Amino acid sequence: MATSTPTRDAHDPPPAGPRQTPPPLRRPAWRSRLWRFDDKASPYAYVAPFFLVFGAFGLYPLLYTGWIALHRVEMTGLDRMEWVGRENFDRILHDSEFWTAVGNTFLIGVMSTVPQLLVALGLAHLLNYRLRASAFWRTVVLTPYATSVASAALVFALVFRADGGLLNWVLHFVGLGDTNWANGHWTSKIAISVIVIWRWTGYNALIYLAAMQAVPTDLYEAASLDGASRWQQFRKVTVPSLRPTILFTIVISTIGSMQLFGEPLLLEGGRLGATGGNENQYETLSVYLYNYGWNLGHLGPAAAVAWAMLALLLLVAAVNWLVGRFVRTYAV
Repeated sequence: MATSTPTRDAHDPPPAGPRQTPPPLRRPAWRSRLWRFDDKASPYAYVAPFFLVFGAFGLYPLLYTGWIALHRVEMTGLDRMEWVGRENFDRILHDSEFWTAVGNTFLIGVMSTVPQLLVALGLAHLLNYRLRASAFWRTVVLTPYATSVASAALVFALVFRADGGLLNWVLHFVGLGDTNWANGHWTSKIAISVIVIWRWTGYNALIYLAAMQAVPTDLYEAASLDGASRWQQFRKVTVPSLRPTILFTIVISTIGSMQLFGEPLLLEGGRLGATGGNENQYETLSVYLYNYGWNLGHLGPAAAVAWAMLALLLLVAAVNWLVGRFVRTYAV
């Protein structure tokens, strides 16, 4: 019986020819276009809610206020608008009460901002040390900020009352006599500044504390090896490291002082509070706007005051920017 013996190369694969690469997977045209559109449009869709909210509640009221500032509009006839051009701006710029409000706003701003930031810097320096129950002390420092403006102003109005006020009782007890805090030109500003300092010092202290904790400890160790005391370390290391934060708090405090409303309005309350005192001795720009718009019902001049406040804020921001640029250049 004849048998066939398998040859040596019987099970070898066939000789390899030129390798053929599979054709590339082609995405459908509509899916490719959709992918490119999603890649380009997704970032805008993510930020669109912010711009929608800003446009509805920020930009539109600003532009509409500017439109009202060019018209004669009364509270009793909102549907009747008469074009007057820049008459409302001329009206407030030639009003001595407006410039009194500007002066009061800047004076109260300086009297409240400078002590507030200095005390906040000192508190932050104390809180930066390892204290027992540090979270508790930080909460205590922030408590005045959580208090509403109305509550704080009403409490301090009782403290600064001319008849039966707590502060006058203390002054009378030590033999210094009574003081009519709300009727004095300087004492009224001091009273409002005290309210602002009490409310915002803790807030700025926590901002400074966060910035202090970001300062590298190597700087303090090097200063300590060079023989620097705690006070020298604070002046030579801490304060220079906090320059951007200090400028930031100055800008925020300046903007807040330009918007002071609840504290002067509730210091005496009623008709005197709405006019900033019997001689407008503590009337701020916000109170001046409130008096024009809601007490007198003249919305055109009130809108002009709002735009004047915006112009002053932009001017203050420009000054702060120039100061910050000078400080950065000088530091370098």
